[in-house]
Amino acid sequence: MIETLLSFALATSILAISPGPDNIFVLTQSIVNGKKYGLATVFGLISGCLIHTTLLAFGVSAIIKESENLFTAIKIFGAIYLLYLAYRVYKSDVSISLSEEIVPKKTTKQLFKQGFIMNVLNPKVSIFFLAFFPGFLFSETLNTILQFYVLGFIFMIVSFIIFFMIAILAGAISKTIKEHKKIGHYLKWTQIVVFILIAIFILL
Repeated sequence: MIETLLSFALATSILAISPGPDNIFVLTQSIVNGKKYGLATVFGLISGCLIHTTLLAFGVSAIIKESENLFTAIKIFGAIYLLYLAYRVYKSDVSISLSEEIVPKKTTKQLFKQGFIMNVLNPKVSIFFLAFFPGFLFSETLNTILQFYVLGFIFMIVSFIIFFMIAILAGAISKTIKEHKKIGHYLKWTQIVVFILIAIFILL
């Protein structure tokens, strides 16, 4: 149980560090407008994860009750989707581009709302949760809905800590990215390996 949750937390942390639209958006807002604005964006993005967790918890839990075979099919779909994501990362550009343009300044409330909407209305987040979470159910006795919420809160806490650090250390991070061009290459391959390992873990 503990090993499964630690593995989940580790995978989440690596994926949260890897460059993506969410953490690049947080980084850009923090650099241009200040840490407070980056943190407002972080709170919005993480709050949106609660909606996806709730939909997943009640939807997949109902499926598990109805059919074990259907749940197995979901896990197979999840593994295939994660392998597809690994392929997408492999084909992507390794460079991390940070916009030098001035980002239109918004209030912290507007940025919280934007981060929340960005997350909730992104169907890729729902699909990713569906692919990622079921393979890490950690107990045969605990209620499945409770397990999904535990995973959801771990995902939110780990992601929040990393996004928080990105916002606070925005200046240093952007300087490191500019000075060390190979950092994108290392993060790219780390992300590929993590996606493949999670897919294997789900299948086994």
